[in-house]
Amino acid sequence: MAAAASSPLKRIDDEEREQQRRSQKVHISLRLTVLGVIILGLFSIMIVRLWSLQVLQSSKYKAEAANISTRKVPISPPRGLILARNGSVVVGDKVEAVVTLNRQVAATDQGVVARLAAELGVTVSQINADLNNQQDSIYEPVPVEVGAPESTIVYLAEHKADFPGVAVSFVAERTYPLGDFAAQALGYVADITAGELKQLSKYGYIASDVIGQSGLEAEYERYLHGRPGMETLQVDAYGDPVGTPKINPPVIGNNVVLNLDVGLQDEVQRALSAQLTTLRSQNLPVNSGAAVVMDPQNGAVLAMVSLPTYNPSWWVGGISEAHYKAITSASSSDPLLNRAIQGLYTPGSTFKLATATAALQDGLISTSTIISDIGGFTIPGCTGSGCRFVNGDGVYLGPIDVQTAISASDDVFFYTLGYRFWQARQQYGDMPIQKVAAAYGWGVSPGVDLPGAAQGQVDSPALRSLQHQLAPKAFPYNYYGVGDNINMAFGQGETLITPLQLANAFATFANGGTRYAPQLAAGIVSPTGKLVKRFTPKVLGHISFNPAIYQTILAGFEGAVTSSVGTSYYTFRGYPYSKLPLAGKTGTATTSNNPLAQPTGLFVAFGPATGSTSAPRYVVAVVIPHAGYGASAAAPVARQIFQYLINHPVGPLDLHPQTAKR
Repeated sequence: MAAAASSPLKRIDDEEREQQRRSQKVHISLRLTVLGVIILGLFSIMIVRLWSLQVLQSSKYKAEAANISTRKVPISPPRGLILARNGSVVVGDKVEAVVTLNRQVAATDQGVVARLAAELGVTVSQINADLNNQQDSIYEPVPVEVGAPESTIVYLAEHKADFPGVAVSFVAERTYPLGDFAAQALGYVADITAGELKQLSKYGYIASDVIGQSGLEAEYERYLHGRPGMETLQVDAYGDPVGTPKINPPVIGNNVVLNLDVGLQDEVQRALSAQLTTLRSQNLPVNSGAAVVMDPQNGAVLAMVSLPTYNPSWWVGGISEAHYKAITSASSSDPLLNRAIQGLYTPGSTFKLATATAALQDGLISTSTIISDIGGFTIPGCTGSGCRFVNGDGVYLGPIDVQTAISASDDVFFYTLGYRFWQARQQYGDMPIQKVAAAYGWGVSPGVDLPGAAQGQVDSPALRSLQHQLAPKAFPYNYYGVGDNINMAFGQGETLITPLQLANAFATFANGGTRYAPQLAAGIVSPTGKLVKRFTPKVLGHISFNPAIYQTILAGFEGAVTSSVGTSYYTFRGYPYSKLPLAGKTGTATTSNNPLAQPTGLFVAFGPATGSTSAPRYVVAVVIPHAGYGASAAAPVARQIFQYLINHPVGPLDLHPQTAKR
């Protein structure tokens, strides 16, 4: 009975256990199914991703792989040449050997830095400074010596094992075959700075470029620069170049053709330098001067000299400490200053051109008006100091007209004009002389194609007010009265002009009243001689002359060199007028309240003047500060220049030169 009673319970337990086993199998099967689905999904995603990488995006990752294994190194282009008007080279290029050092090698082997420094004759710190210059590409060898001698190149080649990472390459560097020829006008180049590179990189400039810093090199930088090339390098995992590089060569810059005449430029510098030496031998404190020769028919600058000067080759490859001190020392008189366009000088009697023109054109006087020179002029109704003005040379001429007053540079005549204009302000305005001076180019921008040209200034009520406003301590009074107008009328007071402005004012008169922008550059020419751009004459303004008035003023200037009363008559005695007739004007400008101080000597002349079948071709202006009278200090230089031009007239302009040797 007991065994029979337990049988149903056992069956129930067996059934429950069987049910549990089935349930577990179901759960396990479900888990395996889910896991399988997950694994299948992951594999599907991996397959899709691999397909995407290998098929859809293969070109992208191939390019990225190529970028990892290649480096592009830009190559600086050689600069264009600067040529004289006859096509001769005044600024060229020559290939220089450059010793370079690999940064990666230097970082792991300081011994090579020390050995290389000893061989080059420089310090280790100098080479390390070059290596640490982050402006250069980290993949490009670092230049540590430009212009290495042949002996150094041979030694490095024979001892390669001692100089790992050292190589010799070749670059074009500026050359100056004519030495200090027109140094300030030509300007110089230097390595591009980080700031300049930031501004100019969008125009294709790269870290290894040089860039014009002054003069024509800076003015025509965009033409001279050219276009950089590219060297594509294969590099290994360490960034070292491997394999054969692929080179896309740079494009050479265009050439700039100038109006400057080589022979004339040399003669002007020779004449001015010799005169400075002569004046110093007379114990005069002369250490500088400037001269300009222009073509009055178009504004072309044929010669431009500023002394003292320097050799621009000093800047090639980095200026030495000795040369930098020679240029910047207190005793150097700043040879970097282009005194022809930046030197500001009191014009003295050369300014009488503006006063005479204004007085005649406005009708203040006529060509026959007589003013009596009794040796001085006293302001009517004025008492005390500053009321009387006397002739600078202490002589008097009696009754004279404006033509004689110009020839003899009579001060009393022009004192009188300054006084009469002031008294008739209601009729002629406050600044009639100043307006004419501006028309001649005085006190306004000269428009020359050189950076940094000074504008100068002409004395006036407006100028005095501005000076007081800007610098009240230096200019405590803003008063401008009758005495100031008298001083201004004969070229004294606060008026300041440059030698270029002096030349261009008389060029404007010489050609009949057209003021051209002075131009040193005549055109841009490709390296193969093809004309890229011609710089045509640029007109800045006009002065309309009554013919009778023009002839009267012209006769006055002719008399200055040919008449016995002319201020430069004795300087030009014996000059061959029949070959190149001249008209000119002296200027002697007081520049200090010290009565013992020597004045600035000025002289300007043009020719051929009247009596010739051709219009004036040349204007010559010479300015020498602290030199004394214009007739004895500056005029002799101009005479020598004109005598040179008689035998060596300026030749034609060549805007299609043959390919110049670089």
